[in-house]
Amino acid sequence: MKITNIRFIRVKGTWEYNAPLAEERLVRPIDIYPEFRAQGTFWPVSPNEKSPYKVQLLFLFIDCDEGLSGVYGPISNEDAQIISSYFKGILIGENPSAVERIWDKMYRHAIHGRKGQTMMAISKIDLALWDLKGKMLNAPVYELLGGPSRDKIRVYASMLGYSIEPELARERAKEVAELGYTATKWFFRHDPTEGAEGMRKNLELIQTIRDAVGPDVDIMFDAWSSWDVPYTKRMAELAKDYNPWWFEEPVMADMIPQYAEIRRSVSGIAIAGGEHEYTRWGIKALLDAEAVDILQPDPTWAGGLTEMTKICALASSCGIPVIPHHGAMASTHLIASQTITTCPIQEWLIQIGNRDNFFMKHKIQPVNGYIELPKCVGLGMDFDEDVIESKEEVKF
Repeated sequence: MKITNIRFIRVKGTWEYNAPLAEERLVRPIDIYPEFRAQGTFWPVSPNEKSPYKVQLLFLFIDCDEGLSGVYGPISNEDAQIISSYFKGILIGENPSAVERIWDKMYRHAIHGRKGQTMMAISKIDLALWDLKGKMLNAPVYELLGGPSRDKIRVYASMLGYSIEPELARERAKEVAELGYTATKWFFRHDPTEGAEGMRKNLELIQTIRDAVGPDVDIMFDAWSSWDVPYTKRMAELAKDYNPWWFEEPVMADMIPQYAEIRRSVSGIAIAGGEHEYTRWGIKALLDAEAVDILQPDPTWAGGLTEMTKICALASSCGIPVIPHHGAMASTHLIASQTITTCPIQEWLIQIGNRDNFFMKHKIQPVNGYIELPKCVGLGMDFDEDVIESKEEVKF
């Protein structure tokens, strides 16, 4: 069997979604500049749009000479451009089953792209190849990776895009707890440049969520690489009475010694990171430095499932759990193939997850805080043709 073609298909439809959407955004490292801090929400739709939303998403197809195609999506235009211009020539003619060989060839070819957007593109190729392998062998990908390790996966409600205004946040947090989620993550909006007032507002968010969900629901908070060491230590001291499970990405991704300092200094709150790290080598640097309590690489960014299995092996040897950044269906298959101690829980970004689910026949649908393992072959990338209004091949 050989790979014969690489294609990109854009699908369009009208998404009816009448739940909260794009109410707020998270703090960003660039928010230290006032003109950026003043920017409003932008994700996953413009705040000026109203339901029903016009949605268009891009999908990667890897065709082989026996009539099967591996699919992954959505992907970005940047992913598609890199795949088309940089990796297509490497892929054509390869045996699609040889995922280790193909990954190694792409990595060696991308000597200037070991992290960031190029590795994200490699990840999407790898995921499409695993989807194809599952179709070839008529099995879910998690079975090919060694699973299933459980019948269902505990998920946490990740609240990016939801308002953090206290009354609305309280209402939203109560709602997800009533839906059966036993853990929920919220996103800070304020950084050290905003002084005591910003710190007060961050603490108010922690207090509000704990008060809303009670003592038995895990609560977590994401600073998205926008704090510094003294600020994180002070926030941890102020927050300890509210028993958060973790603080996520308190400093910039490359500040590994600072992560380690925070982890040594903070007690009672786990330090999570690795969302913006790539490959086994990036993760090994975090582990060697004893920088985090929880690792969060994304299978759609960090190298695909071929690389994430290596990352999980490294992490398990150190007793550090891997709780992947979102990753949607790719994370579901990874987690379902790993032990519950290695991958205990899955992130479900509610707003972006529901949007990206829209065109899919096999949707992630948490029920009572759990995802049932998918029964479909491959990754479950089949389209729901009933909601697709148009479909076109796009050249890059």
